[in-house]
Amino acid sequence: MVLGDASFTAPFKLIAERDDYIHAFVAYFDVSFTKCHKLMGFSTGPRSRATHWKQTVLYLEDVLTICEGETIIGSMTVASNKKNPRDVDIMVKYSLSGRRCVVSRVQFYKMR
Repeated sequence: MVLGDASFTAPFKLIAERDDYIHAFVAYFDVSFTKCHKLMGFSTGPRSRATHWKQTVLYLEDVLTICEGETIIGSMTVASNKKNPRDVDIMVKYSLSGRRCVVSRVQFYKMR
């Protein structure tokens, strides 16, 4: 791993497939080892074969009401914690401007 690989900001866009309530975001990662003789890797995604690595649930402060076709846009920033490099700080910015819910929020999480 190259120093700094664990710190990143990634934008996201989620489009609702049905009317529903959103209580949390779920984050997962994929790993590819591309410098090997044989391509190797794994995914912690919900549609992949189970590993000992798990998804991370990021609960929201408010329950969002979303309607089919509406979009949540945002970004996730992940960085090593300055006091304990084994901890990870996560910042999620998101906004929804829907028929039943209008919200724009920034939430912070610490993963240990």
